Amino acid sequence: MGLVKEVLLLPLAPVRGSLWVMEQVLAEAERHYYDPAVIRSELAALEEKLTAGEIDQETFDRIEDELLDRLEGK
Repeated sequence: MGLVKEVLLLPLAPVRGSLWVMEQVLAEAERHYYDPAVIRSELAALEEKLTAGEIDQETFDRIEDELLDRLEGK
């Protein structure tokens, strides 16, 4: 039965392959998005922007909260 199923689903192989690739890309993007090292780097860059006067305190607080939420996890 498995062979028949594979033969019948053969025309869908490119679609299944594309879905697998998209799932892998999404998983890697999520790993990068929630990576603590990346978030700490973004926090440091954000603090530098505040110190340099490129952003105001309100913007800093808002973005910092978003980054800290990411650091806590999904």
